[in-house]
Amino acid sequence: MSYARVISAGLTGVTGQLVEVEAYLAPGLPGVHLTGLPDSALNEARDRVRAAITNAGREWPSQRITVNLFPAYLRKRGSCFDLAIALAVLGGTGELPLNALRQVLLVGELGLDGSIRPVRGVLPMAAAAVHHGVRRAIVPHANSAEAALVPGLHVLGAPDLASVIRFVQGAGSLIPPEPAAESPVPQLLDLADVAGQELGRLAIEVAAAGGHHVAFKGPPGAGKSMLAKRLPSLLPPLDDDDALEVTSLHSVAGALPPGAPLIRRPPLQAPHHTASVSALVGGGSGLPRPGALSLAHKGVLLLDEAPEFAARALDALRQPLEEGIITISRTQGVVVYPAQVQLVLTANPCPCANSASECQCQPQARRRYLRRLSGPLLDRIDIQIETMPLSAAHLLGEDYREPSSVVAQRVAEARQAAIERWRDIEVDLNATVPPGVLRKPPWRLEPSVTAPLMRLLDQGSISARGYDRILRVAWTLADLAGLSRPGTEELNIAIELRHGEAR
Repeated sequence: MSYARVISAGLTGVTGQLVEVEAYLAPGLPGVHLTGLPDSALNEARDRVRAAITNAGREWPSQRITVNLFPAYLRKRGSCFDLAIALAVLGGTGELPLNALRQVLLVGELGLDGSIRPVRGVLPMAAAAVHHGVRRAIVPHANSAEAALVPGLHVLGAPDLASVIRFVQGAGSLIPPEPAAESPVPQLLDLADVAGQELGRLAIEVAAAGGHHVAFKGPPGAGKSMLAKRLPSLLPPLDDDDALEVTSLHSVAGALPPGAPLIRRPPLQAPHHTASVSALVGGGSGLPRPGALSLAHKGVLLLDEAPEFAARALDALRQPLEEGIITISRTQGVVVYPAQVQLVLTANPCPCANSASECQCQPQARRRYLRRLSGPLLDRIDIQIETMPLSAAHLLGEDYREPSSVVAQRVAEARQAAIERWRDIEVDLNATVPPGVLRKPPWRLEPSVTAPLMRLLDQGSISARGYDRILRVAWTLADLAGLSRPGTEELNIAIELRHGEAR
């Protein structure tokens, strides 16, 4: 009877989980028995591992083999455990000493010919290993550069099982990862390209400074999409923790190119209006995968021509916008993906989207079209403005337009002011300040300042949620102006940005 143990890792959502792979060989009817809640893809590992070991020049043991994946209560999914299972079985035979694999992370899918193929989610697996004190890893060669993005982890890439066996025996070496590629200088769209639209430019600056959601409504060609696509150029780069989290999400989704560096710029996701609920918020058969909402984490989710999206898809955004996470339940389990995004909606005023002089839509058709954006969803949008058609003077004029670099500097200063102010409640954006905070001392504004807002609330023109969101926008305007707290002017502008007109 023989026993061997190695370390591997799996995924729960976007979080890596260390898994101990144990192999126990005993006399009895030959066969492989997997325990530890394996899924169907993992159960098929028995045949892949057997073929890979045989094609690596090793004899398959004619014994009863029990492979346990610890912790047993955690459901294990996918083919990333193949390499660990093969080495545990070979170690259990006594022919392969596993001292060289002590405290080494093993991840990889085996081909029938013994090759080691890449898997998704290596980055969060490697991060989990470092978190638990594991400092070395053997991964598929195609994943080695990705795993090496995690600080403090010594990574080796393996092309096939035979190479790993020779390495363990001290008779060969594995491939070190390629140096991380230099992050390309992003070619971001510049705000200076937008003609006119002074209110729209202010709205996009305020949205960037405070992390607010924004909606643009107006005729085609007015600049709605141009403004929306330039929001990422105003956002500061991601810090190390956020960059690792965002890159991990793209790794789990299979959207991270081989050898890509950490994602340092806030991502922009702009799904087509035919996107399903699963494509937008995450899902799919089996274990749910991240959707556009999570791939835009710490960045911008742009829904261009928002009324054209399915109503179910739009309403599925309501809870994630409030909580910053998306929880997806399936029969195979529940996963939670982060979803802290800035939502940007654009909409034409009517279905035909023709100019005002050519539009023949009836008022009822216009109202029905815009009602596709439900009230509860719009109530979560901090800034809602209407863009007006451009005049020839605006389009052809040579007036100075501030570039994104200038506006981004103001945005960075305003964000720093918010971080310092909300340090005690561990909030870094005005848009995420808990609702009750702004209505209590010392942050409650004077009654003379909030009087217009109180009238709107009493008239039923805004909800309690809208009241709090206007206050948050007013604080962002104060930060951009270098003020310690908002005054009447900032509050009136915030009402204009939310309600359409100052009061």
